[in-house]
Amino acid sequence: MKFKIWHGCGRGLSHKGCGRQNCQLNTYDWLADVPGNDTDTDLVEVQFKNTRKGYYHNVNNLELHKGDIVAVEANPGHDIGVVTLTGRLVKLQVKKANLRSEDDIKRIYRLAKQTDMDRYHEAKAREHDTMIRSRQIAKGLGLDMKIGDVEYQGDGNKAIFYYIADERVDFRQLIKDLAAAFHVRIEMKQIGARQEAGRIGGTGPCGRELCCATWMKSFSSVNTGSARIQDMSLNPTKLAGMCAKLKCCLNYEVDNYMEAGKRLPSREVVLQTMDNDYFHFKTDILAGLISYSTDKRMAANLETITAERAWEIIELNKHGKKPLSLQEDDKQAPQPKSADLLENTDLSRFDKAKKKHKSHHNRNKNSHNSNNTNNHKE
Repeated sequence: MKFKIWHGCGRGLSHKGCGRQNCQLNTYDWLADVPGNDTDTDLVEVQFKNTRKGYYHNVNNLELHKGDIVAVEANPGHDIGVVTLTGRLVKLQVKKANLRSEDDIKRIYRLAKQTDMDRYHEAKAREHDTMIRSRQIAKGLGLDMKIGDVEYQGDGNKAIFYYIADERVDFRQLIKDLAAAFHVRIEMKQIGARQEAGRIGGTGPCGRELCCATWMKSFSSVNTGSARIQDMSLNPTKLAGMCAKLKCCLNYEVDNYMEAGKRLPSREVVLQTMDNDYFHFKTDILAGLISYSTDKRMAANLETITAERAWEIIELNKHGKKPLSLQEDDKQAPQPKSADLLENTDLSRFDKAKKKHKSHHNRNKNSHNSNNTNNHKE
């Protein structure tokens, strides 16, 4: 079978599914080149600034593709956004978004015109100055809140102020002052620290872009129990993400660790052999390897065995029997090779090479002198 590589999108993927890739929370449309995908539904996913997305009905049957800039229904006026998904996957995204009612799904008016784009860019140019000014107004009112971002609607008639607050904030006076200062309709939207990190974006300690800025839409609670299950160090600086909260990725592999942990013996169990008692020291949960020490408080005479071998010894101890050692068939574990490159290396090898080179040079020199002497005698 031959696979066709589409121009502009490698790895055998359809170029139609890629579209605009500079949007946060971008979704690859795996069904983009499937016949009938576009006619399956009139729902369209449209993305606005950062991670804000909306879902709209294509009532005018416009031919829309990923990356198209459209004017959509807003309250009041219209907004400008980018089409990020069409077809069958949009229905799954709508279900995932948990929209409360059909009223949340508005209409797409048209493809954006040049006049729409001029007003859009004019409104976007005001966002930074508006954010700085709004922070000063909130500080003047003594409100315990942080305005993290401001987003103007595409037609410039409304502005959304995203704020963070630990407690309930009475911002009724703030709304009046903001409306008087900027002459637009004001909408206050509270977000959490994780959502703020997703809107701002960034790179995590793993070296990849933040999950909350690339694919994560809903945030589940994270606690230190997830780190304990994975046998991680409870160091706050290592467990915290860019938002200063516990990393969302602590929940990714918890289920696998819990399943693997069920196959391991208790850490309180002491293994008894003919020569010593062994206490639990550390565990490689996914690999099923357990290290035991002869000292309860520190690493001493460490022995690493499999979980199956540990269960065998536990069963023997229950019947009053003690094996000669922890290793299977009473064989000692092979000593691991040192990672030190200089430990098993002959440092004099360079001297030998120099001596060899010097000896070879001397032989050539003596041979040359001998030839000259013989020629002179002749």
